[in-house]
Amino acid sequence: MSAQSEEMNGLSIDNAIADVGVYSDKARYHALFAKLRREDPVRWTTPDEYRPFWTVSKHADISEVQKKPSLYPSGPRTTLNTIEAETRIRAVTGRNQSQRSIISTDGTEHAALRVVTADWFLPDSVKKLEDDIAAIARHFVDRMAEHGGACDFSEDIAVWYPLRVILLILGLSDDPKAEATLLRLSKEMNGSLDKETQRSTSQGEHMLQVVKEIFEYFRPIAEDRRRNPRNDLASVIANAKIDGKPLDELTVFSYYLSVAVAGHDTTSASTAGGLLALIQNPEEMAKLRAKPSLIRIAVNEMVRWTHPVKHFFRTAAEHTTLRGRQIKAGDALLMCYPSGCRDEEVFKDPFSFRVDRASNPHLAFGIGPHVCLGQYLAKVEMAAFYKELIARVGDIELNGEPVESQTLFMGGLKRLPIRYSMIREPVYG
Repeated sequence: MSAQSEEMNGLSIDNAIADVGVYSDKARYHALFAKLRREDPVRWTTPDEYRPFWTVSKHADISEVQKKPSLYPSGPRTTLNTIEAETRIRAVTGRNQSQRSIISTDGTEHAALRVVTADWFLPDSVKKLEDDIAAIARHFVDRMAEHGGACDFSEDIAVWYPLRVILLILGLSDDPKAEATLLRLSKEMNGSLDKETQRSTSQGEHMLQVVKEIFEYFRPIAEDRRRNPRNDLASVIANAKIDGKPLDELTVFSYYLSVAVAGHDTTSASTAGGLLALIQNPEEMAKLRAKPSLIRIAVNEMVRWTHPVKHFFRTAAEHTTLRGRQIKAGDALLMCYPSGCRDEEVFKDPFSFRVDRASNPHLAFGIGPHVCLGQYLAKVEMAAFYKELIARVGDIELNGEPVESQTLFMGGLKRLPIRYSMIREPVYG
């Protein structure tokens, strides 16, 4: 049976791989990719409205590709956009992407850009922020108490909490408009295919508009930090130099965008998705309440389970082979992280959520030179929040249907209505 005639719930396999409805329905997504891992783990994929690519669904193959940046560099194609979007962005910017960040660079350039902010995300640096992060976690559990036993955990808590931490690091906590503005722009940045956040039916036009507004938001901040540098990440980025030369404006604003959006949205998605997993698996919630020391291990499982980054592309620099398939120079490869995080050859019982899963080599933070710079910060944030929640919030149950965001790239739950009780005398483990 040909690729075009195979079907998955009414869609051809190739179209399902690029369908936002499949990505927002985890049962469909994981059924599709389990099939691919078994039958066609490196698949030539030709969906409607997209340029062709190889779909890479196995943990081992994703790891191999990402550990060889010379053979599989990250540019020029980094994320799955329609032909219309790619054409529109190139016509306006002269580039394949509307931004230029560490995500789309490799080699010495990529390493130099990582160095710009790396010190801020090292364990020793994050450790200095732990008291502040714990205070922010307490604030948002206080907010749960103020809601009187029911809230939309995603909209009321999870999207705001990591954003508050990012603003602290950037040095923007005193800006009264920063939270609401960056939350809206973050949702829109990853919501080009979501009708609730679309600015235009043209994916390309939507992306250009959002990136432009994010750049314009950070422009006066960068100018201020050059005149009046402070001890914050906004100043570090604004005044960064590589080989003695200041970063160009595109790179500076792209850096701000990456920190503000990726640093916020991924942790928000994992925090909300982690709570849903605990609600749906009450025996795992009981384990965590009985032994709060499991929280750090549980956080890693939450990240594996929610896999907020759905993919990145790599492009073959030369002819090569991967799992016996002939990859031509210039071919794009879609790294499917959620699939890698459920690979039966790597994880015991991968479709079970386990807060005590000690061996957990998931790919949700990436692997190789492009591994997530802020992964340690994200885990500290989530651990601080769940320490507070387990100690202070009692029974938690759904109060409506959870809703996933419509995205092919980055995101998670956008609505998680819950009911809960507060514990009168909190017990911290």
